[in-house]
Amino acid sequence: MQAKVMVYVVDDDEAVRDSLAFLFGAAGLPVRTFATAEDFLSAAFQAGPGCLVLDVRMPGMDGPQLQAELSRRGITLPVVFLTAHGTIPLTVKTIQAGAADFFTKPVDGQCLLERVQDLLHASVAAWEAGAESRALRERFAALTEREREVLALALAGHANKDIARRLGISFRTVEHHRSRILMKTGVDNLLKLARLADACR
Repeated sequence: MQAKVMVYVVDDDEAVRDSLAFLFGAAGLPVRTFATAEDFLSAAFQAGPGCLVLDVRMPGMDGPQLQAELSRRGITLPVVFLTAHGTIPLTVKTIQAGAADFFTKPVDGQCLLERVQDLLHASVAAWEAGAESRALRERFAALTEREREVLALALAGHANKDIARRLGISFRTVEHHRSRILMKTGVDNLLKLARLADACR
């Protein structure tokens, strides 16, 4: 994994937090533990890929409520529920709300570890894809209004002379804008520019 990952454990049982921290730490995974959902939400959140191992019943905000709050905030960490009070309706409810998995205590540590590792790999892949998309959008956003006008006309199939006439600028100025567009976006042909513009819509 190239992107830095983090496993978050939220459980009001100190013994559970300690055992999970040991389990993940022994596997070489960075881990942070929290006794309550409120503690987790108030902590400085590390932007990046990760996984949340979450208890269901806790004082204050419970696990499903935290899951809903993360969704409301647009935080897309994969969530694995771990509870001593699992029921089929509860399992179905959390999975339908987007949870990645649901384990009942006492849990097989190896099974939990393997599931979390799989989710971390998926989270890294999603994060890296998102980072690439953000980078493309940043490059596109760097274009000036005039460069966007030139680009739109070029993508519509207009030749430089026609673009110059339509915008009331010189042919050489159009060439300059097109050169700057290629430099700023980091692409080398019109087809790639069309794909970039489409991806940034």
